[in-house]
Amino acid sequence: MADRDRLIEGYAQALFTIAEAEGDLEGVEDELFLFGHLMDSQGDLREALTDPGLPVERKKAVLQDLLSGKATEHTVNLLVFLVEQGRAKDLSKIVAALADVAAERHRKAVAEVHSAVPLDAARRDRLAEALSKATGKDIDLKVLVDPTVIGGIFASVGDQVFDGTIRRKLELARELLARPR
Repeated sequence: MADRDRLIEGYAQALFTIAEAEGDLEGVEDELFLFGHLMDSQGDLREALTDPGLPVERKKAVLQDLLSGKATEHTVNLLVFLVEQGRAKDLSKIVAALADVAAERHRKAVAEVHSAVPLDAARRDRLAEALSKATGKDIDLKVLVDPTVIGGIFASVGDQVFDGTIRRKLELARELLARPR
């Protein structure tokens, strides 16, 4: 394992230990996961948090302003810790490793789900059950509301992909219609 991978794994283990000790592992893990994706999709945010010329105090203020009332204090404190350590550029990798650590500890596989709309608890439960049957693993869902998914869902569990989006169904119908008879 490369030194960088060990470093990321070390930070993931530390975040897991802290969140578990605080008694809010699932909530913190979900909020960190969502923030990691937000940072990946928002270039200005990523640039602000990784800019070596911007003082750490300003980066902390950006986090506080952005997440005040939207994330738990535990999550904000963990993000501030990563920024203070100069690890904002590795945030997505650390969060992904954290999800893997948590899933492994709970003997589950992480399913990243993209949906056009938020999923209520009943839908999440049904989806986790269906993915569990399909993969043979207990599932830990990480749901992202993704406007590019026009309808349906897209899920990945490790290397397995489940594309139940309307876009994919239309592509399949187009392929069927284009076949020579």
